[in-house]
Amino acid sequence: MNGPQDLGGQMGFGPVAPEKDEPYFHAAWERRALGVTLCAGAMGAWNIDESRHARESLHPADYYASSYYEIWIKALETLLKRHGFVSDRDLVAGKAVDPAAAPKRVLKAENVLAVLATGGPCDRPIATPARFKAGDLVQTKNFHPTGHTRLPRYARGKQGAVEAVRDGFVFPDTNAHGQGENPQWVYTVVFEGAEIWGEGADPTLTVSIDAWESYLEPA
Repeated sequence: MNGPQDLGGQMGFGPVAPEKDEPYFHAAWERRALGVTLCAGAMGAWNIDESRHARESLHPADYYASSYYEIWIKALETLLKRHGFVSDRDLVAGKAVDPAAAPKRVLKAENVLAVLATGGPCDRPIATPARFKAGDLVQTKNFHPTGHTRLPRYARGKQGAVEAVRDGFVFPDTNAHGQGENPQWVYTVVFEGAEIWGEGADPTLTVSIDAWESYLEPA
């Protein structure tokens, strides 16, 4: 979907101003927000793609008015309600008042470091050969799906060159909606600045994206 997070090429948001020596957290509640989100994800009811889609599905006015960890918490509320762990009545009361689904597993404090070190690898073996090779010219599809996608809006319908063939990876567009992992080859594709931004673009600029195979066609 064309969510509010997809800001490539959008104007009117001002310059990016990195904070020097920025801390990991700006307030104690942000630390807790990260911890609660990780523990809830470890329950095994949803995957990283569904989690990301929940954040990117917030209404644009809500998304832009929210800080980073506010977005995480609002998406977590959606996921917990969707999977039966909390109800609207629970949220209003600030405590459990309705029966809730049982988690598949519970992340214990002593296991946190090991779980974080393991991560959630999304690479998968693929039996079929890669359709493209380094140096091939490709065209990205021009589509506007209602569901999840990792093809940036600014890179749709554009011509670029395959720089590298990566491994097979879980396809987020289906995985986010419980339709299976459906792994595909992933390619690093490089675009000239003028192809992305048009007339007046910096001629020295290039933009690289990682694109799943089904996003691409031969140019």
